[in-house]
Amino acid sequence: MTKAAKTGGCLCGAVRYRVAGPLRDVVNCHCGQCRRVSGHFAAFTASARAALTFTEDRGLAWYRSSDTVRRGFCRHCGATLFWDARGRDYIAIAAGGLDAPSGLRTVADIFTADAGDYYDLPEHDARWPGPMDKA
Repeated sequence: MTKAAKTGGCLCGAVRYRVAGPLRDVVNCHCGQCRRVSGHFAAFTASARAALTFTEDRGLAWYRSSDTVRRGFCRHCGATLFWDARGRDYIAIAAGGLDAPSGLRTVADIFTADAGDYYDLPEHDARWPGPMDKA
């Protein structure tokens, strides 16, 4: 976890943000929705919702991907930026949108039962297969 304020944004600059609090280390999500929206698995950090502020949001758009989750993206360049679940006090932030150096590390993989068949999962024990796994 990193505690220093971090900045980030989308590819074209139409969304820029600042996180003035700690960021959770990165979790890779292999669920079907994350793979479809990102083109691969998604790598997310997270922060307290109150710690996230926007310095530019003219491109920010939201897509409701389920009854309880919306996904933030840039309407201009298409960058995946946020995963926001109703009722939670944190928001997930796409790790690739952070300005370097992030100071973060990848600590887990989730929904591994839904992983694509074209890549191998990392060899570590921090995996959560998700509800689709029968094992």
